[in-house]
Amino acid sequence: MADDSLPSGNDVPDKAAVKAYLLGLQEKICAALSEEDGKGRFKEDSWIREEGGGGRSRVMVDGAVIEKGGVNFSHVHGTQMPPSATQNRPELAGRSFEAMGVSLVIHPENPRVPTSHANVRFFIAEKEGEDPVWWFGGGYDLTPYYGDEEDCRSWHQVAKQACDPFGEDIYPRFKTWCDDYFYLKHRQEPRGVGGLFFDDLNEEGFEKSFALMRAVGDSYIEAYRPIMAKQKHQPWGEREREFQLYRRGRYVEFNLVFDRGTLFGLQTGGRTESILMSLPPLVRWVYDYHPEPESEEAKLYTDFLRPREWV
Repeated sequence: MADDSLPSGNDVPDKAAVKAYLLGLQEKICAALSEEDGKGRFKEDSWIREEGGGGRSRVMVDGAVIEKGGVNFSHVHGTQMPPSATQNRPELAGRSFEAMGVSLVIHPENPRVPTSHANVRFFIAEKEGEDPVWWFGGGYDLTPYYGDEEDCRSWHQVAKQACDPFGEDIYPRFKTWCDDYFYLKHRQEPRGVGGLFFDDLNEEGFEKSFALMRAVGDSYIEAYRPIMAKQKHQPWGEREREFQLYRRGRYVEFNLVFDRGTLFGLQTGGRTESILMSLPPLVRWVYDYHPEPESEEAKLYTDFLRPREWV
């Protein structure tokens, strides 16, 4: 008998269809990023998880634009839910689980090109004699070092267009969720200018939930590639590079302290190299740094690292 207190969809999930989509999404994004970079190529590593499952990691280093970037696919399963997955729903403890997703982080060398992150995933928890509990999650967010109003607006416009067919409330809800999630509490500061974030998506049933996840996954490269193309030839020097490396420290702090995906990967015995590929290759921490008033660096804080309605 199903436990009505647990979120569950109203039709049967097609795990094979989700996996096929995710593998295709990884291919599509890697191809587009390689083409826009023009020099770098993704190195592929396949790995097997001892407890069950594995993945396909693709990492680019020292490209013409991308200093370090990874686009990873993973599909893992096990007999016990990890603590990160049961933190908000202890009633799922004791169920077996299966999780699959694509996760990526792109760290460009040019400080004028923002860092970007995207993730789409599917999770299912099963127990003999009970209905499976499943959900989708994911989203994407943008982390500029030098703010550009046009870039931020176009990023959010593409995100909104992806969400609009599923209801006028979807983009505002996912946008606010992203603002709240990618927030460094100890700094009282957003990580970037946001985008979309969602989790526990299943209330409309499998087909509609899967379609929404696909819309988000497909729209990431549509949102990011034009920004990459526009900014990759912008000049930069030592000052911009040092500020970029300083701001990258915020990225590291968030991923190691707050990010649920990082915690889930480590707690489930995933491949550490793949999990931590999200970290930038170079970073610096400066004690008690404050940007010069009215500088471009200061404007990042005053004009961009705050909640805003971009569209």
